[in-house]
Amino acid sequence: MTDTHGFTEPVEPSPSVVEANRGVINTVPPNAEDFEDAQRGLIALPDVAVIPTRDDKGVAWNFAGYDFLLDSDDQAPPSVNASLWRQGKLTAVAGLFQVTSSGNRTIYQVRGYDLSNMTIVTGDTGIVVIDPLASYETAQYALKLFRDHTGITTPISAVIYTHSHVDHFGGSRGLFHETGDVIPKDLPVYAPEGFLEHAISENVYAGPAMARRAEYMYAAKLDKGPHGQVGSGLGLTISTGEVTLVPPTHYVGGPLIQPATPGEWSPANVVPWRKGLYQHSVDGIPMVFQLTPGTECPAEMNFYFPELRTMCMAENSTHTLHNILSLRGAQVRDPHAWSTYLTEAIQTFGEYTDVEFASHHWPRWGRERIVEFLSNQRDMYAYLNDQTLRLIDEGFNGIEIAEKLRHLPPGLAEHWYNQGYYGSLSHNFKAVYQRYIGWFDGNPAHLWNLPPVQAGVHYVQAMGGPAEVVRIAREAYQAETPQYRWVVELLNHVIFASGDTADAFEVPADVLQEAKTLQAEAMTQLGYGAENGTWRNFYLTGAEELRTGPQKPTSHGASDLVRSMSLDQFFTAMAKSVDGPKAALEQRSPIVLRWVLTGTGQECTTTLRNGVLIYVEGQDKLAGKPQATISLTREALDQLALSGIHFKENFDEAVRNEQIQVDDQAAADTVFGYLTYPDPVFPLVTPRPAPSGQEPGPVTG
Repeated sequence: MTDTHGFTEPVEPSPSVVEANRGVINTVPPNAEDFEDAQRGLIALPDVAVIPTRDDKGVAWNFAGYDFLLDSDDQAPPSVNASLWRQGKLTAVAGLFQVTSSGNRTIYQVRGYDLSNMTIVTGDTGIVVIDPLASYETAQYALKLFRDHTGITTPISAVIYTHSHVDHFGGSRGLFHETGDVIPKDLPVYAPEGFLEHAISENVYAGPAMARRAEYMYAAKLDKGPHGQVGSGLGLTISTGEVTLVPPTHYVGGPLIQPATPGEWSPANVVPWRKGLYQHSVDGIPMVFQLTPGTECPAEMNFYFPELRTMCMAENSTHTLHNILSLRGAQVRDPHAWSTYLTEAIQTFGEYTDVEFASHHWPRWGRERIVEFLSNQRDMYAYLNDQTLRLIDEGFNGIEIAEKLRHLPPGLAEHWYNQGYYGSLSHNFKAVYQRYIGWFDGNPAHLWNLPPVQAGVHYVQAMGGPAEVVRIAREAYQAETPQYRWVVELLNHVIFASGDTADAFEVPADVLQEAKTLQAEAMTQLGYGAENGTWRNFYLTGAEELRTGPQKPTSHGASDLVRSMSLDQFFTAMAKSVDGPKAALEQRSPIVLRWVLTGTGQECTTTLRNGVLIYVEGQDKLAGKPQATISLTREALDQLALSGIHFKENFDEAVRNEQIQVDDQAAADTVFGYLTYPDPVFPLVTPRPAPSGQEPGPVTG
């Protein structure tokens, strides 16, 4: 592909990358069991080449795009790390599988239809669906594959979300495409306590930034093939259909499902009672739940099927080193809690488990194999935690720790399922450091760093100007042992020195173009050599940005998330959009708005003061008399956020249409005039352009 700047693809891998890529496969003992497990129980392959979006204007999932993985031989092409190639071939195995069966109870999985798996269990009156994928479209087609090849037509009797990441609930409404999107009013939907709070927090509060970075992490738009995207380690990529949510009705750990007492414990549970376990039947299926907060997700749970001696490990144990901090952004996870809950799972369920499956990858069969797998995964997360703390106390910072501990010890590194396909040792050690110590490494030289553009200007000037820095970078790129990491660090300064700055500095256009070309080539080489799928995706997508500019992100829609928000969450989302400096300067007196949600009995107060929007449930007794009272339905409130851009203009139009009543529109408009809207097309590897006419987005992102 050649773009308007004259870049030509593909970049060929350098000899050093080719040698390293082929050699890595010999660092772990051969193991054919993964390929046998990934194929075991196959009932049907996907019966479509692509899954279209609901409007038929795009593609939500592309099976055919990954044919190159399935059709190839075992030897990786030179442009792909051989270990990642192996993982890509495994995650490309798609279809309907039977996991286990006993009596009238059977567990099925649909794999390879999204980043995650959909699991289906036959209940007494219908089917129970666990983790309905990331989007409406993939869930719809996954369920159809199940129906078509099992002949099971009983209705969906319950839905279970193992945790609050979008690839485990986003397809929930797609399950009901077969009923014309009609969801039974009495449908039980189970989730761990805290699910909705964390689903909103992750997908709305920092949603625009996370969504942008996810475009790089999963590289769903990047060309698929040996020179492009070969998966993300945890799966192939994430689907690009419509994100939906059927809100939970039952929370494990909530008021209605509390830990069982010894007297309540049923012998049918198979495992002995211990404190903190939950027993509950879902459509007649006995289940034992273990909450695991703070592990792979702030709200997550494992559960056990006594009748089948089978354990669902959610996303707490997968065939990869997982993330302590996702590259798309998230709260830093707790590897100590993670390892502790895995120990608890092993001690509680290990002796009584014959089958283990998870929300990603393929199952495992056999008690000894399962216990070994869980134990090695547990040891891995404990190692990350403990060794980071050991070196923190010796005075090392996060970057130093990541360089010092570049490999797991032999007993852990010799297993394919502990390789860093999705999480990496490098960014995980830094994440553990961040969890305990924070971003500051204690060196005051790093206490007040210059922003990238200003730093770029000064570095480039100090090194003799842009052309000289590019020359040095090219020498490093062409060295007998190429120094690609140094190349991208050097050229990053040149590229950002071209950004908008008060300093009188200009990078000549031809030099800047040369820097971008070389930077793209160096990032491509780093991507080719990465064992970690998300690192490869970031490097290759970053190279694409250098060539063609930031790409417009995929819109997944998230109306169900907005409708599921509490008022507190809604106004928290609004508050983070306020231009605080401007509001604080211009409005020295508070502006109090009373909100009345007609037909619900709910009301609240928001106060704009000191550049902050404060929310109080009901009447704020200390805020003074409201300048305006706004009366509207919850539906109208949601529509303000969902209708897209220009909250104030949409509000004014709704007032004119008498959908909203307000007694002082000017006061309300003053507050709404301070709302800002994120641009979803911001760059990551090039400087942000100078401010111009803003293209607003939704208030909630």
